[in-house]
Amino acid sequence: MLHAADRLAAAIDRSGSPVCVGLDPVFEKLPARVTAAHLEPVEAIREFSLGILRALVPTAGAAPLAPAVKFQSACYERYGAPGVAALESCIAAARDLGLIVVLDAKRGDIGISAEHYAAAAFSRCHADWLTVSPYLGPDTLEPYLTGTNANSSRGIFVLVRTSNPRSDAFQSQQLADGRTVAEMMADAVAALGRERLGTDGLCNVGAVVGATKASDAAALRARMPASFMLIPGYGAQGGTAADIRAMLRTARTPSRPGTAGVLVTASRSIIYAFPPDAADWTAAVTAAARSLADEIRAVVA
Repeated sequence: MLHAADRLAAAIDRSGSPVCVGLDPVFEKLPARVTAAHLEPVEAIREFSLGILRALVPTAGAAPLAPAVKFQSACYERYGAPGVAALESCIAAARDLGLIVVLDAKRGDIGISAEHYAAAAFSRCHADWLTVSPYLGPDTLEPYLTGTNANSSRGIFVLVRTSNPRSDAFQSQQLADGRTVAEMMADAVAALGRERLGTDGLCNVGAVVGATKASDAAALRARMPASFMLIPGYGAQGGTAADIRAMLRTARTPSRPGTAGVLVTASRSIIYAFPPDAADWTAAVTAAARSLADEIRAVVA
């Protein structure tokens, strides 16, 4: 398998825009015709998720409108074993469509527990990337990349500077050496990724950095020049094109968006872009995904 960062960069180049569509399915928000067709909520969620995936590849054999999808694990796990089975089947469908899969599970344990979480994400669910919370220290991150899980085709996105408003309470706190907690985490990401570079100069240790944290963006990019940044918060949450530009790598090829080192994610604005009673709801999803891709393409050009 190719290096995780190289595969993500190649997928972005193929689609032409570094965007990621988040699948955060909530039963009450699904199209009426989908919920009416199923007695079990998890089956409606499965159908909806598969519809979203097909909407991202509206023309068979063509490049996807978005190179990656991010599955919010909690939205499936809440339904127990049937929900996990639905998650696994939808991930398989995404991979069959040529999409890079990010499993948004925010795992944060250490030792054998982390090894089990890694095995579940990468060997069982076959995700390409996994979100990880680092607040138990380096022991939280290393099991996903070393030992029995050592495999450069797998990547992690570490929570560094998140988009939720109250993240400032922890992540902006200043340490004795003058760095903020977020900057300390960025340095840890850079150190872990330094020996894990792909051919494009990007590593398989990425960072979650919210587009709503514009004042920190340039400083964090300077600390993590070789990391992909998974960027939530663009658009409706307040993130702007200027915020995304602050996170672009300087060592990039403008004609290749995959080398920009960013992956801008949107969820609700894409997957719920339809009226509740829409007959052809996937068309609205396709249109919203295409609009986002066009906007971000212009930013990284």
